[in-house]
This record gives sequence, C-alpha cells and structure tokens, in this order.
Amino acid sequence: MNGRVRGIELGRLFAVARKELTQLRRDTRSLVLAFVVPVQMLLLFGYAISWDVRNIALAVNDADHTADSRALVDAFRASGYFDVSTAVERPAVGGDLLRRGAARAVLVIPRRFSEDLVAARPAAVQLLVDGADANTATIVLGYAQAAVASWSSARAPNAAALVALLPATRVWYNETLETRNMIVPGLISSIMMIIGSMLCALTVAREWERGTMEQLVATPIDRREVILGKLIPYLGIGFIDVTMIVVVGATVFHVPFRGNVFLLGAASFIFLAGTCALGMWIGAISRRQIVAVQLNMLVAYLPGFLLSGASLDLSPMPRVLQLLSYAVPARYFVTLLKGIMLKGVGVAVLWPELVALAVFFTVAVSLSVHALQKRLSP
Repeated sequence: MNGRVRGIELGRLFAVARKELTQLRRDTRSLVLAFVVPVQMLLLFGYAISWDVRNIALAVNDADHTADSRALVDAFRASGYFDVSTAVERPAVGGDLLRRGAARAVLVIPRRFSEDLVAARPAAVQLLVDGADANTATIVLGYAQAAVASWSSARAPNAAALVALLPATRVWYNETLETRNMIVPGLISSIMMIIGSMLCALTVAREWERGTMEQLVATPIDRREVILGKLIPYLGIGFIDVTMIVVVGATVFHVPFRGNVFLLGAASFIFLAGTCALGMWIGAISRRQIVAVQLNMLVAYLPGFLLSGASLDLSPMPRVLQLLSYAVPARYFVTLLKGIMLKGVGVAVLWPELVALAVFFTVAVSLSVHALQKRLSP
C-alpha cells in the first residue's frame, strides 16, 4: 500500500508498524508488562485502598411538606455526611441527577408520611443510591440508616413509643454492591495506561539508547509516519486486552454491561491513542529508559491511578487535588467506562468526556510529533 493521506505515505507508515510489532514479539519484558502486571493489580486492588466518604450530594423529593418530613431532612443534614442542596419535584428528576452524576443519592418522602406516623402505621421513605461505586454506595447506605435512626430516636425517645419507620432503599446501577463491578472499569483504564504510556515510553527511549531512532529519523520518513506507525501495534494489543477484560468481567464475574459496545470501542480507541502518543513524547524527551519510567510514573500513571476516580473517590480529597484531577485524561475515561458499562448511558450524557479525550489525543500527538525532531540528538 503506497497511497498518501494528507501527506502521509501509507507504505512507510505500515512498514514502521511491522518493524514495531516484530520488536515487540521479541521483547519478553514488554509482553509481561502488558499481560501479567494488570493481573497483579487486580489482586491488590481490594487490599491497598480505603474510602472515607464526606459531602455526599443528596437530592430530596419531599412530597409530604410537613414538619415531620422537614425534620427528617434536617437529620440527614445534621449528620455531617450529607450535602442537602438540591430539591426535586419528582423522583424521575432525581433519577436524572443520579444518571448524570450530579447527585450521589436521592431521598424520596411520599405523601401521607406524617399521617402514617401519627396513626402509628409503618412510614416508608425511599433512598435511591448511585451504586456505580460499590464501596461508596455501601457507606452512603450506612450513613443514611444512621440518620434515620437518629431522627426516629429524637422523635420518640421512649423505646415503647417508637413509631415503626421503615426506610425503603434501592441501589441503582450496581444493585448487589459488588466491588468487582467497580474494579473492572477502573482496571480497563489502568491496563490501557500501562500499555499506552509505559510501553511506548520505554520503546522510544530504548531506541534512542541503541541509536536506532537516530537512524530512523535520518531517513526521509515523516515524523507523523513514525508516530502513527508505532501507535498501531499498541492499539491492537490494547483492544485485545479491553475485549478480554470486558468478556471475562461479564461472563465470569457477572459485571453488567448495559451500554453500547461501539461507543466503548470508540472511547477506548481515543484514550489509548492519546496515552500511546503521550508515552512516545515522554520517551522522546527523556531518551533514557530509567528516566522514561520515572517521568511516566509522575506524568501519566500516578495521576491516572489516584486522580481518575478509578480506585479512590475524589470527593473527600482536598480541593486543590479535585481541581487538578480535571487535567487528568483518565478521569474522563473512567467516567465513560462506568457510564457505558454500569449505567447504560450514551453520547447524549457522555459527550463532554468524549470531547475532553479528543482534546487530549490531539495535544498528545502534537507534542510527540514535535518532540521527535528530524535531526540527530545533540
């Protein structure tokens, strides 16, 4: 294939891709990094991470509008864990807030709530919880039950006079509160970060160390052909790993997949291409493998692991770290993964994250092409 697309010679591009694939097959360390390290991460996920949930965004649908219903809402506010700042007129509006991530839970107080209390009948309230993050949802349920118990005790301190208040709770998107339902989407992001950023950074830095990169850039080949040619094998490996994790998650661990598989593929392609280009930029500016590893940990892997929402809830973090997380591309990809796999939402909800990943891809490719100068290193 010797055609040209926007000044790129396809024959030379695929020649670079074949060369990269041949080197990758011969590099056992890179293959281990691509397929063994993610399994180790899966085993360690449940042991090294803890959550401390604060400032839980709680929306309230109060259809009773009585002193008792307002007192119950005040009990949630006084607990110190809930941020009661949104009132909705219908439960469906609260469900939309959960779908968009604008609320963590929705408290639904039905009509005749106060009448049931006065008549000593069971008074039911409903709590809708976003279960995409299983551990956080479990903590939210515990805090909610404690707030209800505190309100019930304050209303009737005499145990013999306690009114039967039966809170009805329902967890959305992760109904069984299985931790693996949260781990699998985060693991996809971590795997793609390892393959895309770390492997590409090591590959480019190793070529600079061996002098083969100098020989390559001395040829008539275009810098864009070098970058895109090196991207192709890692994109293929990334899609194999993503497919494997999704299939195993759905068949073995019964992780729900409610969204569009093509949307997941498109989002994965954009993110993986961006992380590969970022890794090539790191390798090009470092030109030493040890420096590339250290720089990759600081620039790509640690921010992507800690500030993406894949393993740690961002809401309890200091405000400065929460703001910094908006500059981490993995944050948007994790939101896409949870939205597609667990919530089943589409482009109408997730388009801001797709735009953010497209911007990341454009910037990363531009940086890598600029760093790969068509000259010998000084």
